[in-house]
Parts: sequence; C-alpha cells; structure tokens
Amino acid sequence: MLKSLLLISAFGTAVSALAGDQPAVRVEPPNLQGPRPLQEQTAKAAIQDYLDSWGTLDDALQQNRPDLLDRDFIGTAKDRLASTINEQNESGIHTAYHDRSHDVQILFYSPEGLSIELADTVEYDVQVFDHDKSIGTAQVRTKYIVVLTPTETRWRVRIFQAQVE
Repeated sequence: MLKSLLLISAFGTAVSALAGDQPAVRVEPPNLQGPRPLQEQTAKAAIQDYLDSWGTLDDALQQNRPDLLDRDFIGTAKDRLASTINEQNESGIHTAYHDRSHDVQILFYSPEGLSIELADTVEYDVQVFDHDKSIGTAQVRTKYIVVLTPTETRWRVRIFQAQVE
C-alpha cells in the first residue's frame, strides 16, 4: 500500500510540473496485469513521453506533415496517423487538436520491458480548417488504448486505438 501511495505521489509531482496551457492530467495507480514490476522512473518517463506525443500529433495534423510523427510514433499508430494526414492533405483540409485533460492508467508492463499498455480517457477540442478557414470545432471525449515501445531515447506510441464514448 505504501509503495502504491509513493508511486501515486511521484506521478502527481511529475504531472503538476505541467502548467499553463497544458492539459489537466490525472494518473491513476497502475493496475498491472503482468508479471513484471514497474519502476517509478520508467512509469513517469513513459507517461511523459506519451503526453508529449499529443503535441507532436497536433503539429503533424495542423501542418499536414506525416514526417513530424517520426519522433513519437512507430508501427501501426504511425501508419494510421500518416494515412489520415495524407487524406487531409488531398482534401485541402487540416485539423488542430487541443487536449484539455487526460485520465491515464497503466494496465500492463511486458515481462521483457518492451511495451507498456495504458488506457487514457482524453477530452480535447478538434478544429477543422478548409484552406486555412475554420469550418468548425467539436469537443470530444474518447478513451484510448495505447501501447508504448521503448526506443533509444524515449517511449514511442506503437498502438493508438480510440473508443468513442
């Protein structure tokens, strides 16, 4: 119990460092379903890298530049997002995402340490532009199932699957 409280406290400290125009972030205690213990430093780094990936996602979708995804996305997540960007570009539109809040919980840490699965309920605004003219904004609440994979310097999003609520 004490270890869980310390882990929650550490997450809270990392999350409180996000201020200003940053989204509100709540990290629930890990609900691990796997055999490997998750170190506090690993959990904090994975969550921070995941939250940073939302900024990359916004930049890539606003600029219609799939190459911007390279830093934070790999595999299926990157392929699907790049496809979306290419479709936007062909249609002459682009979108802006502003994530307002995240409710994150780590669900699984693989025995080899090669993936972390988390669930995130995100509230965000998405604004659609047609040739730089705003044509609408929507508020969205979506639950994402995310799989992160470690690379040389950071955790990258490999699976990014939405479940609209």
